[in-house]
This record gives sequence, structure tokens and C-alpha cells, in this order.
Amino acid sequence: MKTITRTKYLNRIIDLNQTPDIKIITGIRRSGKSKLMQAYIEYLKNHYENINIIFIDFMDLIHEEIREYHALHAYVEEHFQEEKANYLFVDEVQMCPKFELAINSLYSKGKYDIYITGSNAFLLSADLATLFTGRYIGIHVFPFSFQEYCQYYEETGDKEKLFDEYSIKGGLAGSYAYRTEKDRVNYIKEVYETIVTRDLVQKYSLPDTLVLQRLSEFLMDNISNLTSPNKVSQLLTTDKTTTNHVTVGRYIKYLCNAFVFYDIKRYDIRGKKYLESSEKFYLCDTGIRYAILGSRNMDYGRVYENMVCIELLRRGYDVYVGKLYQKEIDFVAQKGSEKIYIQVSDNISDQNTLERECLPLLQIRDAYPKKVIARTRHPKYDYEGIEIYNIVDWLLQEAENGAQ
Repeated sequence: MKTITRTKYLNRIIDLNQTPDIKIITGIRRSGKSKLMQAYIEYLKNHYENINIIFIDFMDLIHEEIREYHALHAYVEEHFQEEKANYLFVDEVQMCPKFELAINSLYSKGKYDIYITGSNAFLLSADLATLFTGRYIGIHVFPFSFQEYCQYYEETGDKEKLFDEYSIKGGLAGSYAYRTEKDRVNYIKEVYETIVTRDLVQKYSLPDTLVLQRLSEFLMDNISNLTSPNKVSQLLTTDKTTTNHVTVGRYIKYLCNAFVFYDIKRYDIRGKKYLESSEKFYLCDTGIRYAILGSRNMDYGRVYENMVCIELLRRGYDVYVGKLYQKEIDFVAQKGSEKIYIQVSDNISDQNTLERECLPLLQIRDAYPKKVIARTRHPKYDYEGIEIYNIVDWLLQEAENGAQ
């Protein structure tokens, strides 16, 4: 299978080389965590001489005998080499029960540069502070961006055509190896179902998966809609899936912890405060939505909104849904002192649609940049101080320079 170098993530890990932290590579299943670790190991081998790499892959039967935390600890200590920089890599770490005891002990010795990956359900962001007593840094890996998709299919020069494909296929690159649409979709379904019906059920000892499955499909079907546990529980119960708002709220949290969905809170632009009443949930990858729901309710405006949200998160922005009086701004993106207001649409060729999308942005009185991102198929242009972007160009040309 073809592979590409995911330069952004690799450079991030290189920047953390020999820092006194446990480096934890997180992300949804099949997003490329293990491949990233292997790429970094190759980088070290090619750029440093006096190093000792201890690599443990718990999926490999060769390491079956050390799937016990005392044995893991002893194995690493046996392979330590004096007078060298010692790097420890552990892949699929959750396969060793109580792995955190071994990792914390090795960390406390101060003689290893430690990197670990594992199933997202067992290295949840919410659990990391509890698992690791020492300092840690998370490197969050998303599925392929559109830029990476174009790099993978570089022989195809038509970016608009590639964008149409990416909107359906998504960024789970393991699916690209399959020649038929059926096999490709089945691959994505299996990844998704493994998370929902196995990982989360095992992690949280859930009694059954029906509510979790229905809830996840509901959130996929309602991307970009304001959502609350009360509203969802009522709708699911009406649809003959009996549940309550407490269970729904808890299950939504589980899905977000496992990086299936991202929780985007509301922000009152005028009052400069965060609103807790309802939120929006965006799917980690649009390819999953198509694989599970098919073309049902295939609202491309929502799909593009989902893509822009994930791309902003990928670029390191904090993202909120903006509220201004009774109007809504799709995204308020912040990074340090930088702030951007963004509206996303499918087709703004009609003047009335363009004006409708721009109206909320024009009512914002501060001087931060304002953008409309849509499927224009035209170069960037200006409308009353608002930058109008073709989504294809925004996803591609801006990847290295942030969202400006």
C-alpha cells in the first residue's frame, strides 16, 4: 500500500525530541498513529548515531511474553544502554494491563525518551492525567486532510475532482487500498463499528450498544444542528429507542472522548462569554458519515461545514459556534491573539444566498478577519471586506499558513 510522509505530525514529534515528557500519540483508530511512530524511528536512525531504540509492538507475538507490566519494565531495563540516548517506543500499549505502572516507573528514572500509542478508547484524553503521574504531551493525529489526500493521489491533477472524491471517501487512508466501493465502505464501517460496539463497550462496561449506535447515527445525521441531551433523548425515544437525557449525555461524552465526534461549544460574541445550553457535534471524518448513512440527507453544506471544523482543529485552533443577537456565525476560530469569523456554505452563486451568509459577519463590529468558505470554484475575492474562499483552495493553500 502506498504511504506518504505526514510532515506536520513528524515535525511536531521532532520538536519534542529529548524533552522530559511522556509523548502520547492519540487519535481515532486507523488514523495513522503507528505509521507516524515508525516514521519517527526512521528519522532518528537516519539523523543520530549514538542512540539506542527500544521498540515494543504488542500486536506482534514476539512481545507476547512481556504483556504484563513487571515483565515490560524488566524488558526495557535489560535493553538500556549506557552512554547512549535511550528511546522507548511502545505501540498498542493497552494490551499490557496496568501498563501505566511500568511507564511511570521508567519515566521516573529520567533516562528514557518515551513515546507510546494505543487504542483511542484506552488512552482517552480524560484519562491521561490519572494514568500518568509524570509530565506528558499528547500528539493528536487526525485522519488525512484534503492536502494529504491530494498528495496521496498526486497523479490526479484535477483538484476539484479530488475534492468531490474526498467529500465521500474521507481521510481514513486504509480504505484507499481497496479497488471496489463496497470493500472501501466495508473497511470504514468495520473501523467505526469496532470503536462503537467493542472499544467503548469494553471501556465503559456498557450493557448494550443499541442506544450508543442510534445516538451516534443521530449525531451524524444532524451535523451542524444545535443539540442537547434532552432533545436527543426525546427524539430517540420517539423513534422507539428508549433512553433518557442522563444516558445520552454520558454516551455523547464517551463518543467525544474516543475522538469519533468533536464537541463545539457556543460563544456569545457580543457578551464575550461561553453558552452551555446546547452545542454542536462534528464527526471526525466525513467518510464515516457516508459509509454508515449512505447518501441519506446528503446536505453538502453540512458536509463542508464539518470539513472546515475538523481542518481548523487540525491547524490548532480553538473552535466555537458564534452567537450574535439572534444570528449564528458557523465558527469563531482562536489561536493565541488571533481570531477569525467563518461562515461555510455549499453554493453562494445566488446573490441572495451570498448576502444571507455575509449578513451576520457584517454585523460584527470588531476588526478581526471575516471569511465565507464555499464551493465557489473561483479564486478568492472580496465582498464588503469579507474574504470569499473556494473551499478547495482554502483547504489546500492555507494548510501551511494557518487559516488566514
